[in-house]
Amino acid sequence: MMQLHNHFLTIICSIAFIFYPFTTQASAPPFGELKVHFIDVGQGDSMLVTTPANKHILIDGGPPGSGNKIIAYLKKQGIRKLDLLIATHPDMDHIGGLPDVMKKIKVKKILDSGKLHTTRAYRKYIREIHQRKIPLEIAQENTSIDIDPQVQIQILNAYKKGKNNNESSIALKIGYKEIDFLLMSDVERKQEKKFIKKFNVEAEILKVAHHGSRTSSSFAFLKHVRPRIAIITYSKENDYGHPVHRVIRNLYKLKTEIYSTAVYGDIVIHTNGRDFYLIPEKSPLEGIDSDAG
Repeated sequence: MMQLHNHFLTIICSIAFIFYPFTTQASAPPFGELKVHFIDVGQGDSMLVTTPANKHILIDGGPPGSGNKIIAYLKKQGIRKLDLLIATHPDMDHIGGLPDVMKKIKVKKILDSGKLHTTRAYRKYIREIHQRKIPLEIAQENTSIDIDPQVQIQILNAYKKGKNNNESSIALKIGYKEIDFLLMSDVERKQEKKFIKKFNVEAEILKVAHHGSRTSSSFAFLKHVRPRIAIITYSKENDYGHPVHRVIRNLYKLKTEIYSTAVYGDIVIHTNGRDFYLIPEKSPLEGIDSDAG
């Protein structure tokens, strides 16, 4: 029954492609681009941000076993060094692949949520940081990441005492001229309410929180974001029922185009700061017919 549920939602998440053009805006010029890659790591998160100044930020590393996919993806982009690696929180589906990445790709600096954990995946992650002697900084809410003067990166959320792993997730707003990305990691509705009061959360592109789980993406929050594109990262076959009907329904109410890594594979969004366009690895029919990711 769970597989049927997820297959139905997989089909729903592909409908936007059928009714909307592949390119959402006029093509951006080849130079001066911000590129955000949503890497298909199955049931987990991994994103690559390349700034106009050619700075490279990897955000999360998917579940254990994802490292080789991410390494191959980075090398295909010609990336041998990361200027910043961000571990949004210590859940296995976000840090599991990072030890392998650190072994093969030089990492200049790590930004961590500050939330400690006791799992094997977390121990491997911490051990690799120590062995590689990579400088580590703890994220602070409502501060900025200064990596490229052309791009504004604001930290909306990080760990505070009493928060669970998901509540401790590093959430980011990335702005390049007129185009904004909101990357929600696994934050919950409690954090969403705080964001509405404290920050300008309006953004053209939203990475939906917690793989489309029922814990996040309230309609009140989404109305403030007003996203034109929503990216959902999940595997077709997962034990959590991701994404839930309520989240899909809320996005459809706002006429948001939905793209998922489960259907489209790797997804890349290019922007020159005025327009943006989206390139998926697969067509929706290819994605639905392919093996579960």
